[in-house]
Amino acid sequence: MLRKQASQKQRAIEILLRLKRSYPDATCTLNYNTPVQLMVATILSAQCTDDRVNKVTPELFRRFPDAISLGNADINELETLIRSTGFYRNKAKNIKAACQLLTEKYNGDVPQRMELLLELPGVARKTANVVLAHAFGINAGVTVDTHVKRLSNRLGLTENSDPKKIERDLMRLLPQADWENWSIRLIYHGREVCTARSPQCDRCFLADLCPAAAN
Repeated sequence: MLRKQASQKQRAIEILLRLKRSYPDATCTLNYNTPVQLMVATILSAQCTDDRVNKVTPELFRRFPDAISLGNADINELETLIRSTGFYRNKAKNIKAACQLLTEKYNGDVPQRMELLLELPGVARKTANVVLAHAFGINAGVTVDTHVKRLSNRLGLTENSDPKKIERDLMRLLPQADWENWSIRLIYHGREVCTARSPQCDRCFLADLCPAAAN
């Protein structure tokens, strides 16, 4: 078991190094100006592409630029503005409620602690990790979206399907300083090469490290 864990960790580090070389400028693709706006954009990105979110947020943030205005926003107007991101009723309800709580408890600012972020409606670990890492430079965990979940399993770095368990597995394998840039680069790779329906193993620079590519 110890040998297997060591081998797995060595592969994870090598994968990380190759991802860094191949995607040196990878960064969060959501557009935002403040931590509140990043939180809202990340909530909107659930079951939606970042590109679609970025088409919606300019008008949303022009109308409601901060937690106070979002918390006071008319729910019907919020729903209309974010409708194209999908699940818009639930997202609008969560965004309004989260921003009301930010206003009441934190003077409209986003707290910089995981446990406090998780108290906000619509904020789970994925959103909290993104906000902490990109708004405050705090690597509190590994963001696990559909790309990270799929590729981590294909690469043999986890046998779990639950995002929280996948996150724990990856946190054991990777240096904390690289937790968030791992996720961003793996997302890039999942979009460009290791796609869900037809992974392009023949041109993948991770193929020799990937158990799935050998099948």
